[in-house]
Amino acid sequence: MSSVSEKVIAGDVRTVARLIRDIDDGMPNVREVLKELYPATGNAYVIGITGAPGVGKSTLVDQMISHLREDNKTVGVLAVDPTSPFSGGAILGDRIRMQRHSMDEGVFIRSMATRGHFGGLTLSTRSAIDVLDAMGKDYIIVETVGVGQDEVDVVKSAHTTVIVVIPGMGDDIQAIKAGILEIGDIFLINKADREGADKTLSDLRLMTDMDQKKHEGDKWTPPILKAQAVFDTGVAEFLEEIEKHRKYLLDITEGLQFRKDKHRVQEELRDMMKNRLIEEVLDGLTETGEFEKAVDSIVEGKLDPYTACDNIVLPALATNTR
Repeated sequence: MSSVSEKVIAGDVRTVARLIRDIDDGMPNVREVLKELYPATGNAYVIGITGAPGVGKSTLVDQMISHLREDNKTVGVLAVDPTSPFSGGAILGDRIRMQRHSMDEGVFIRSMATRGHFGGLTLSTRSAIDVLDAMGKDYIIVETVGVGQDEVDVVKSAHTTVIVVIPGMGDDIQAIKAGILEIGDIFLINKADREGADKTLSDLRLMTDMDQKKHEGDKWTPPILKAQAVFDTGVAEFLEEIEKHRKYLLDITEGLQFRKDKHRVQEELRDMMKNRLIEEVLDGLTETGEFEKAVDSIVEGKLDPYTACDNIVLPALATNTR
């Protein structure tokens, strides 16, 4: 085992920070380290927090950290932010609201960029979850960028997925769309002191009652809770519901090797293969002289990009399928 892997498993914060940075930057050397770390994963409980911008996800996570630390639980936080079009990094950086925990050795907080991935989770985020898991964190909280119903990838890596909404987000509550309904294990109405909180709760209850597909033959019914995270009101009760869901999963699965469920492994391996293929094939095609010739032809108006794409890709596909 490499020294990097040993330091990660030993909980060395600097090594973990550097490794996650290299993962986010797509450095090729991280693959060998991740291979070594994988046997040490599968012990952390992963909580996904998702919802539209402005619902108070970061404030909620900040309060969750405080409660979990009071119970002597170690916590890792991955805040998935929109990507800067200039640097490629996370726009918001490490969340300001969570910085009161920055000196706590039991807490590790890292922002990661979506890099244009609209599912809310990138492959690098999943790898970072494995790193924090191998580091020995008891809980890993993944707060994902709010992009509406496309934000469903978090369910592939989280044990408990939480949908956060606030009152007054429109008649259909904006976040209540097919994809979101199907992934929510717990619904939380934050900023519940606002007008319309009761209507939001009743609308949510109606929508979840109508959504029978996910819970057909399933005993878990998603609870709908109210909270005012900024005042730490309702957060303790919210964490109690997460614990109930955790116990429920323990009952229906043999242990918490949840991410190693066959269906989830298939999804993750398929995504990993897709990314690897795209990297290898795209790099190979763009490094050829044909690519630069096509670019020049398009710029000069001699060729359209569709024909140029076909001229480069189709011969390569024909060669590889022989």
